Amino acid sequence: MKIFTAEQIRDCDQYTIKNEPVSSVQLMERAAESCVEWISENCNHHRNFVVFCGSGNNGGDGFAIARMLYQKGFDIDVFTHTKAKFSSDAQENFRHIKEISGITVREFKEVFNYRFDSRTVIIDALFGTGLSRSLDGDMKNLVEFLNQKKNIKISIDLPSGLLADAVSDSDSVVFMADYTLSFQFWKKSFLHAETGKFAGRVQVLDIHLSQDYIDETETEDFVIDDEIIKTIFKIRSEFSHKGTYGKVNIIAGSYGKMGAAVLSTRSALKTGAGLTFTLAPKCGYEILQTSDPEAMFIEGGKDCIESFDVDETTVCGIGPGIGTDEKTATSLLKFLKSYSKPLILDADALNIIAQDPASLNLIPKKSIITPHPKEFERLFGKTKNSFERTELAKSKSQELQIYIVLKDHHTQIVTPEGKVFYNITGNSGLAKGGSGDILTGIITSFLAQQYTEQEAAVLGVWFHGKAAEFASEKHSKESMLPSDVINEFGNVFSELNGKVEKLL
Repeated sequence: MKIFTAEQIRDCDQYTIKNEPVSSVQLMERAAESCVEWISENCNHHRNFVVFCGSGNNGGDGFAIARMLYQKGFDIDVFTHTKAKFSSDAQENFRHIKEISGITVREFKEVFNYRFDSRTVIIDALFGTGLSRSLDGDMKNLVEFLNQKKNIKISIDLPSGLLADAVSDSDSVVFMADYTLSFQFWKKSFLHAETGKFAGRVQVLDIHLSQDYIDETETEDFVIDDEIIKTIFKIRSEFSHKGTYGKVNIIAGSYGKMGAAVLSTRSALKTGAGLTFTLAPKCGYEILQTSDPEAMFIEGGKDCIESFDVDETTVCGIGPGIGTDEKTATSLLKFLKSYSKPLILDADALNIIAQDPASLNLIPKKSIITPHPKEFERLFGKTKNSFERTELAKSKSQELQIYIVLKDHHTQIVTPEGKVFYNITGNSGLAKGGSGDILTGIITSFLAQQYTEQEAAVLGVWFHGKAAEFASEKHSKESMLPSDVINEFGNVFSELNGKVEKLL
């Protein structure tokens, strides 16, 4: 799914109005209907809705939603500034509201004496994507007051006070939604930690904006959805053999950190690599041969890796648990100087490179690096926020001609062409040591199976998160382990095969 800026979304609205054709108020009606359908289905245990409507088109959406909810039998109160200069569409829907005697229309200032019971749902339709500044004055006070309420809160299209495409000032007041009903698209601000926390759970509602505009309009930002995954994933041919699916060489582990090598190796095995080798220190021989007997062991040192002697026909995933011992660091940099094929670098491999910024230029072109935010900072320097970090990642990806998998709540895959793919699978159960080691094994395996670097990264990150969703259903986010995630790989493949077979 493409991510558009607020300006592009407004253009898409206008293109739809002109070319469908449909009037702007009819499009507003369509958007309100989609919200009411979701609200009535998901909030059917609640009877009272309090709708806060601004003077622009977001307020017009709110007026229309209030009317439709009332027609479905819910109790509705509307708060607005009745003397405001409304947009033409908002004015028309406000007129409809005033004609319904069962809906009480109140001034914003009356909210401070309003009685909210525990089953009242607050709907925020104050500002939409048109807001370009921080809230102040009465609106700031109103949102601060509503944020103190423990009631369920739903924002229409965008939480009021939140910018669609950028991080707000640190002292900005933003409506804290439990759910955001976003029209047609994800907004970039939903996908970054500093801003996404205000959106709660995002539900993207299809309001049938022009597909021609969506197809023809360029963007650099994407959400990884089922449509993207279905174009990437390849069903296995029945006439294939182990040579068809490539050779993986996981270079991982050191004394006391062999678990990282085990998890990464097992992930490569369980994601379909034809042959899997693990280059690790001798101290991990019995551990690896016992835990992952399907993989072949290559000795690379005694207690740490001192030799990166790899077969040129393998795809290497380097870093989980290798440590930063001087012997390992020297050997890794020596290896990178003479190696030119794309590989995957993670964890301590990145920490070793970060010790000498000039080492960044040793990373082979088209390689994939998978830093978490702190590792990214060590490699490329500090940034003020995650928006700025993504922009720096785009710059470094282009400069070094590498792919950067920037691990976060919504992990981003940044390409040398400047594209950013945001992942929306996964959960906080992955916030455990070992989760990154699994991802390294997955991406290395997919790259060995002849997926392109971009495909391997995008599919790998999506797959990793999807397996975590299955694991949390069985074990909870708190109790699930990285090994539980690996155990769900088969279920993810079953789902993937089903999606692609339906497409065929």
